[in-house]
Amino acid sequence: MSARGGIDLGGTKIEAVIVDGDNKVLGSARHPTPTEGGPQAIADQMAAAVKEAAQQAAVEPAMLRGVGVGSPGVVDPDSGAVSTARNLNGWDGTFELAATLQQAIGTKARVGNDVQVATDAEFELGAGKPYKSVLGVFWGTGVGGGLILDGKPWLGRGGAGEIGHVVVKLDGRHCTCGRYGCMEAYAGRAAMEIRARKRVDKGDKTKLFKLMKEHGRTRLTSAVWAKALEHDDKLATKLIDEAVEALGAGVASSVNLLDVEAVIIGGGLGVRFAQPMADRIAKAMQPHLFHDAEPPAVHVAALGDLGGAIGAALLVR
Repeated sequence: MSARGGIDLGGTKIEAVIVDGDNKVLGSARHPTPTEGGPQAIADQMAAAVKEAAQQAAVEPAMLRGVGVGSPGVVDPDSGAVSTARNLNGWDGTFELAATLQQAIGTKARVGNDVQVATDAEFELGAGKPYKSVLGVFWGTGVGGGLILDGKPWLGRGGAGEIGHVVVKLDGRHCTCGRYGCMEAYAGRAAMEIRARKRVDKGDKTKLFKLMKEHGRTRLTSAVWAKALEHDDKLATKLIDEAVEALGAGVASSVNLLDVEAVIIGGGLGVRFAQPMADRIAKAMQPHLFHDAEPPAVHVAALGDLGGAIGAALLVR
């Protein structure tokens, strides 16, 4: 069978797709990422999402050619084990994700870095198609990066692309990774929520948490942030402004090192805010670019919310 599965494992949601040989989506399912139960509970939810997408596509999960996974954390591409995915509940150690999914679904599973597979998909099928070198910046629960250099994915020794941990301020804000001054400490959705809660505790007013409850959410999702900006919420606006400033500095620093042709902005916040926000990030990059007369093109990820899952499915062609 030519049908394949793809799973995008995110900090707030699990997106699963079934695609055909031409990468056309036949079925999809979205489940919330469990906030308790650790890696096993998350793997169980991933398997459930694939089965739901397969049912929609009218295929048996065990008959799929395979299932690819884009996962945060440090990925061993040979074994499919994932370590230190700190934006996920209880995932501080190593968990045999591929083996667990193979047993649950009944077909082979391969695992890659979540942002790299999404960048690969944009390069092959989306906004990166016209270019030979691309930097993917996926702005969501954290800030992840993926690299295409001279037409090929660049993985380094397995840890390349951690753009969220480019330092934008020496001795700066405490990051969820435990270090200080990372771009993610200012721009990651999880860090922004921590900051918002601290400001509320100090007496700042905001509609963020009221909107969160109205949307039936337990965390400040991309939709909640977007709605707060529509309401001209002062705290939300301030935190987004800080995020854009940090993204501008961090992405520009990476461009200064790599001199890529294009930057693709994806992730939950990147896709939600679309091209106007990508244009703001491009403007925030400009003062920090060494070759400021030739800035890279900055595009929103063309494959949208499903790009990560489609990219994951490319792992099992």
